[in-house]
Amino acid sequence: MSRTTTMTVRLGGALSDFVSANVGDDGSYENVSEYIRDLIRRDKERAEQEAFNRLKGELTHAFAAPEESYQALTAAEVIARNRA
Repeated sequence: MSRTTTMTVRLGGALSDFVSANVGDDGSYENVSEYIRDLIRRDKERAEQEAFNRLKGELTHAFAAPEESYQALTAAEVIARNRA
């Protein structure tokens, strides 16, 4: 079940003006909360895409390695290696 958290953010000067320009009748968002939620969602998507790209790069590198460079490992060895 999802929970709602109320947070307070203080902005001044240019940041406050920028947010104000993006909210209301002239902006893309109806209110500041909607704008902040959209920014957080996009940042979350960016972080997830970066993690995916890192994993994809590691897998691409691993699959490009010559087969004789592979080393058989047990599940316990993999778990131990990942804990280190």
